[in-house]
Amino acid sequence: MHSRKHIVAAGLATAVSVVALTVAGVAVPAQAAAQGTVDCDGWVHNNDPDVGIAGCQNNTDHTVTFRAEIVCGTAPDVSGDWVTLNPGQYSESTGSCAFYSTGVGSVGWTIQ
Repeated sequence: MHSRKHIVAAGLATAVSVVALTVAGVAVPAQAAAQGTVDCDGWVHNNDPDVGIAGCQNNTDHTVTFRAEIVCGTAPDVSGDWVTLNPGQYSESTGSCAFYSTGVGSVGWTIQ
């Protein structure tokens, strides 16, 4: 079963002034994405409950950078690597919770 968990990452308010964001409870197909937005989704890896993934589609006319923000239960939270997206590009950022964690509690993202 594919588990999807969504959360809007803290600090997103400052990014809103730079980039208009569309965050939906379900993934938005690229062809249906609104022009001028960055559409992101966060989920837990199918086979590893300690891995969180954030995927973003850049529908703007400029480069954006984002990373996954993963809440890790009983272990410290982690951030994925920064990923730079050119206009029209999609990519993912991942992070792994420590082995002693209770697993990924939620996945969000930060956009620069």
